[in-house]
Amino acid sequence: MLFEDTYKTITFKSEGFYKEKGSRFISFAIPVTDEIEVKEFLEKTRKEFHDARHVCYAYILGFDKSGYRMNDDGEPSGTAGRPIYGQLLSYDLTNTLVAVVRYFGGTKLGVSGLINAYKTAAQDALNNAQIVTLKIRDVYEIIYPYSMMNEVMKIIKEENLEQLSSSFELECKITFQVPKLDSIKVYEKFTRIESLKINYIKTI
Repeated sequence: MLFEDTYKTITFKSEGFYKEKGSRFISFAIPVTDEIEVKEFLEKTRKEFHDARHVCYAYILGFDKSGYRMNDDGEPSGTAGRPIYGQLLSYDLTNTLVAVVRYFGGTKLGVSGLINAYKTAAQDALNNAQIVTLKIRDVYEIIYPYSMMNEVMKIIKEENLEQLSSSFELECKITFQVPKLDSIKVYEKFTRIESLKINYIKTI
């Protein structure tokens, strides 16, 4: 196989906890698909824990893990966001955000203490998460005349394609997704149908 055709993510929000020298670290791992969801969760968390000293986080987005960010939120550089990000990498996850809320306990932990605390808190949240492996899929739209309906439906049935949306009028439209490994084969099948247009939409 020339490329990975699957990726790992989590299915629902999970929580973790770590305590060190009076400081409390409350961690959350949640599934996200874009930066808007990341921003919404962080804003909600900052409101809920408005009296906390820090809300540090890291996330990875995209089946190819191309979108990522880490934030120390006022902690010494590299002591919070990076160890959280490191846990996401060690679990091989994407489309996942981990945020850690810190309540300061009055005693400084030092650089190594902070790194260990944020790493352990993130690890606890991910240990409590349900991790799933999903197939990378390509999304296409096909547009065709109603007269070609039988041919189109035959391919959809043969390839067991999942329809995301459809409209059947004089000109018919179907949006479907297909596992990336089968993408070229399915694309070529549809291009053989006269008067059918097929457009690539995105990879998810």
